[in-house]
Amino acid sequence: MRIRYAGRVAALAAALAILAGCGGDAEMADVSGTVSVDGTPAAKGSVAFIPADGKGPTAGCEIVNGQYSAKVPLGTAKVQIRVPKVIGKRKLYNTPDSPVQETLAEVLPAKYHNKTELTFDVKPGKNEKNWELTLTK
Repeated sequence: MRIRYAGRVAALAAALAILAGCGGDAEMADVSGTVSVDGTPAAKGSVAFIPADGKGPTAGCEIVNGQYSAKVPLGTAKVQIRVPKVIGKRKLYNTPDSPVQETLAEVLPAKYHNKTELTFDVKPGKNEKNWELTLTK
């Protein structure tokens, strides 16, 4: 069950990354920076910016080699950061020649994603925010 949830989380993160910068008429700004976990840059993952007031578009992007960059609506945003790890592989079909898919699980505690405690005030222009996260709950 947890593995399926991790797969859904990864799919949602990918969808957010694709939608990064899509926001219609909302005023947007550039937000970029780094994500590290216990002092080590996150190899891959995602960052999502969700309006704290629940109004307006969300934005997101991928983390690649500890770096991220996104177009984000102005204002205070709740920030969700996800850093998955591969925990196994499974066949997509019950056939001998079936393609294989990686199975993922979330590395970070829920305080950084589902029950996020992270916020960021996005100002006009270029914004930089480096996230230094820890695995302790």
